Amino acid sequence: MANDGTHGTTSADKAMSELRLMKGYRADLSSDRPPRLGLRRMLALALRTWPFMRPLLKHLIVLLVLASSGILTVLVGGVVGTDLLTNKVLVGDKLQPLQARVLFLGDDYVTTDPQLLGEGEPVPAALSEGEDDAAPPAGPALTPEQRREVRDRLVAWGIVGGVLGALLAFGGYYYSVWVWQNVNQNLRVAMVERAESLSLKYHSHAQVGDAIFRVYQDSAMIVNLIQNGIAAPLFSAYALLVALVVVAAFDPWFAAIVVATGAPMLWLASKATPRIRRRALANRTANSDLLSYMQESFAALKVVKANGAESRLFDRFGRDSERALNAAYFLRLDMVLVTLAVALLGGGVVVLGEYLMVSWAIEERQTFLGAALAALVGFAIWNYGAVTSARGRVEELAAGSRGLLGVWMRMQDLFIALERAFHLLDIEPDVVDPPHPVPFPKPIERVAWRGVEFGYDADQPVLAGVDFEASRGTTTAIVGATGTGKSTLMSLLLRLYDPVRGQVVVNDLDLRDLAVDDIRANTAIALQKNVLFADTVAANIAFGAPRHDHGSIEAAAQVACAHDFIRALPNGYDTHLGERGAKLSAGQRQRLSIARAVLRDTPILILDEPTAALDAKTEQAVLRNLAALGAERVIFLITHRLTTIRSAHQIAFLEHGRVAERGTHSDLMAMPAGRYRAFVNHSLGSDD
Repeated sequence: MANDGTHGTTSADKAMSELRLMKGYRADLSSDRPPRLGLRRMLALALRTWPFMRPLLKHLIVLLVLASSGILTVLVGGVVGTDLLTNKVLVGDKLQPLQARVLFLGDDYVTTDPQLLGEGEPVPAALSEGEDDAAPPAGPALTPEQRREVRDRLVAWGIVGGVLGALLAFGGYYYSVWVWQNVNQNLRVAMVERAESLSLKYHSHAQVGDAIFRVYQDSAMIVNLIQNGIAAPLFSAYALLVALVVVAAFDPWFAAIVVATGAPMLWLASKATPRIRRRALANRTANSDLLSYMQESFAALKVVKANGAESRLFDRFGRDSERALNAAYFLRLDMVLVTLAVALLGGGVVVLGEYLMVSWAIEERQTFLGAALAALVGFAIWNYGAVTSARGRVEELAAGSRGLLGVWMRMQDLFIALERAFHLLDIEPDVVDPPHPVPFPKPIERVAWRGVEFGYDADQPVLAGVDFEASRGTTTAIVGATGTGKSTLMSLLLRLYDPVRGQVVVNDLDLRDLAVDDIRANTAIALQKNVLFADTVAANIAFGAPRHDHGSIEAAAQVACAHDFIRALPNGYDTHLGERGAKLSAGQRQRLSIARAVLRDTPILILDEPTAALDAKTEQAVLRNLAALGAERVIFLITHRLTTIRSAHQIAFLEHGRVAERGTHSDLMAMPAGRYRAFVNHSLGSDD
């Protein structure tokens, strides 16, 4: 079928796609050095998880005891069950004394053969065929009825053990999930608390999607650390050690051969580790970037549609998504290739072991420690049951070694993720409480900026020596061209940032001497962007002041001239808004933002472009209501609207990061060469 360029793909297209994929595989690893993640750093990261595990220490100990006991029980039960099935039920050998007691069988089922009890030397095969009359008698075997009885009781024990094991495994699984998720919850909460405590200076440079990915995805690696980085290696090493001890009990030299095979496996792991680390970091970074772009795209969906830029958005998303897909695929491909090489080595050991063990069984060679365990299992000599049991242990060693290597490779990705998660916890907030904060002054008399300098970047100052103050009972309009630092000035008052030089003071107390919570508890702000949440109208107004009753919420809405339109909504104050208040107009959202600030009833009130989306009549009504509230407050208005500016008691005109002029509207307009006058005339399109 021909490819028309729009539908379907030919085999050539698929081949080219595969070639591009392999090219991407080779090119994905550039000359970048692998992340510095040595054993010491990995241990340090593992230890840093302890504070999040400590509240669940008792539960972790219970899980450890249950898991270790389960491994030992399954191993012992498997060895004994193998002996009972192969040597007793199938071959007809009589039982060991302890086996008979466990199965509640009489002495007539118990062997008296010294060789099977480990009390005699093994008899060569030629002598056992009758060449030497001095060979000790083997003794009678189990009768067919006895073999069926052993089989039935073995099956009964298997059913009982299977049911109990399934119940314990089922309960243990859900118990462990509960424990792991609580540990993850502790880390997530700590990360969000730290992210919230960081100043806006950090958040202005960081991507929101990256922070979300670190909190939601990277933090989940603490669960994988416990399961795959701590529990799995410990239990795997424990199971390998037990299996190796069992193999050594059969033959120490064979165990030495198995151990020697670990050397090339370790060499492969050391060579592959730097590459896996680079892949893991590329995978995490690519997926974090993809989430960041998705967050930005959905937040700007209205702008995208208005500009007909959907195709550009899809193209960018396709590229970022393909990059994330390739990064995840290449990481797993490298893991599979290394695991395959180790599996081949393990398979070689299994084949060699099979040959040796069968040869020893034909010779009826004595096992190394079989006589010491003859009361439990009949493996004093190499027989069918011994071969079956030893083969199982060798296969466990091969599979366990392969599993440990897989754990080690997954740990590289795990610790890369934890490094990213703890990075958020390692960032020290720029704005912190003093060691001994003083109480917020009451009543408030004045707010002042004294020689304040500030910049988001060291080489780009925004404020360059701001000096002015505002007194209680006054409204101050902060005016200036875009980018002169008006909102930054108010951000310093909220202590979202600290000035590089100078002071912001309340009643002559430096804000840095006060607790951050006290400052923000006494300062309310209505933001220009009118951030609302997907909740009820009442909940949005009460955000930041949840203890207020419905009457107070309605009173605040009346001040903001929002009461009437709220009552007209389908459920009034209980109406649920869409995300970001999408069901409301810009003016309605702005009035809810003003009501939220008014409800908090703080001595300092900041209104950032409070009437930008309001019509002239509503604007005047809101300003009159705010003026009535201002007798005991210091109110700041950030605005460009002349009608709003005129209502202020004083105007601070910012230019080039400084307060160029200060006074009332009439005083500043009376200055013939005044900067404020020129700004107003330019805004009105007049040269007067």
